[in-house]
Amino acid sequence: KVGLTSYGQILTLSSQDIERLAKLSQGEVTGLKTAIAQQVLTHPLLTALDLQRGTKNCLQNLIIGKLSTGCKQIDDALRGGILSQGITEISGESASGKTQFCLQLCLTVQLPPEEGGLAAGAAYICTEDAFPSKRLSQMISYFRQRSEKRKQIPFGDNIFIEHVADLDSLNSCIHQKLPHLLSSGSVKLVIVDSVAAVFRCDYELKDMYKRSKHMASLAASLHRISSKYCLPIVCVNQVTDSMQSIGKKNIPALGLAWSNQITCRLSLSRTNREVDLPRIILKGSVIGGFPTSIRTLEVVFAPNLPNLSLMYVIDQEGIKALT
Repeated sequence: KVGLTSYGQILTLSSQDIERLAKLSQGEVTGLKTAIAQQVLTHPLLTALDLQRGTKNCLQNLIIGKLSTGCKQIDDALRGGILSQGITEISGESASGKTQFCLQLCLTVQLPPEEGGLAAGAAYICTEDAFPSKRLSQMISYFRQRSEKRKQIPFGDNIFIEHVADLDSLNSCIHQKLPHLLSSGSVKLVIVDSVAAVFRCDYELKDMYKRSKHMASLAASLHRISSKYCLPIVCVNQVTDSMQSIGKKNIPALGLAWSNQITCRLSLSRTNREVDLPRIILKGSVIGGFPTSIRTLEVVFAPNLPNLSLMYVIDQEGIKALT
């Protein structure tokens, strides 16, 4: 009678508003909200006794897997790799290795669980440049030579690519196309490269509040997908010049409105130093043998990691920690 027709409407209203609108007592509203909350609860409640007993279902609900980055030293630093739930942001300046990192994840996700993968494909959403298919083919050719099992995996056939030009196209892809792809279970990684492109051009200074709402809505949709399908979401972000941060030339774009939405932030940067990579022959293919820039990976924040940084390089195979 008062127009409250969904669980969401009732749960987001304050108890006082519901009392006033529906002419209900405080106790009735509390009972109503409790009954609705039990209906929409997606994960069973866990008590300290459940944790102590360590029942199978309890442990399955608590364990959050990791996706290998393809480099053991980086995996060790990240305590296993990329979190399999939530949004992991990879930010950095041009030529710092952001797209290289994402391409490598597209390959490692297809590995079996015993090798740190999820035995599934990847969805790659491009918002800026064309997808670097040539570089991917090169990485696949080297990736397969590491073991006989990898030669049997059709890496290139399990990466689904979508190009979007604006926020409306991105939302359409996330809400309509992705669910159909993910429901089959054949995809266990979603990459958006980059999230900054759709928010940096279409808004004027007076539209900052609207932009913040759109960013929060996009992040909420990505979190729902990650939680529902138990998969990692990786978003690439650009950087902007820093006017206030001491000791930092640039900071991730989109400001606090976006920073508050992500689970983990990894920052990539390129230094002015170079190193000569040793020349290695792997089953007839040459790896290294040329000078390359030293780059830095920094964990800015994460729920399971301290702040840390390590150096890495990029060769024909992909990203590797500098040892």
